[in-house]
Amino acid sequence: MTKSPPSPAQLARNERMRTAAIEGAKARADIEARDVAVRKNMERLRVLRLAKEAEEAAQPKPVKAPARGKKAAPKQAAKLSDFLAAQKSNGRTT
Repeated sequence: MTKSPPSPAQLARNERMRTAAIEGAKARADIEARDVAVRKNMERLRVLRLAKEAEEAAQPKPVKAPARGKKAAPKQAAKLSDFLAAQKSNGRTT
């Protein structure tokens, strides 16, 4: 038995599959290159952050001066009877 030559539809399908395989390989390579670039950038930023934190930790913290002036007295809770008397004197009936 001899093989018949491939049909034009089968040739077109084979060509599409070959093209898809090539494009897939290119896409995977692009994704891997982008991942490498992202990891390098993350490492660079991590080094900068750690250096900044180390520098800040080495510097003494500034001492805040106490605030000048009169401190406000804490607000006292009003009694319910005083509140009701004030409401009544202002004309409220309920």
